[in-house]
Amino acid sequence: MSLWKVSTGNGRISFGSKSRALGGSRGCNEPFKGSFWCPGRGWFAKEPCPFVSKAECDNYKRMCGAI
Repeated sequence: MSLWKVSTGNGRISFGSKSRALGGSRGCNEPFKGSFWCPGRGWFAKEPCPFVSKAECDNYKRMCGAI
């Protein structure tokens, strides 16, 4: 059981009980209180992801094994 969950669906992103419209199409780099959500890592980063798209992120993961 998770105490706090980030989820996306139907064009919305939910951070715990807070929900709003997605800024992008995949949920990458969604800002939240000074951090950016990374669905690939399943965690927050202090800076936006350097990848241009989710496909570029997936290619990097395939080549290197991890983000």
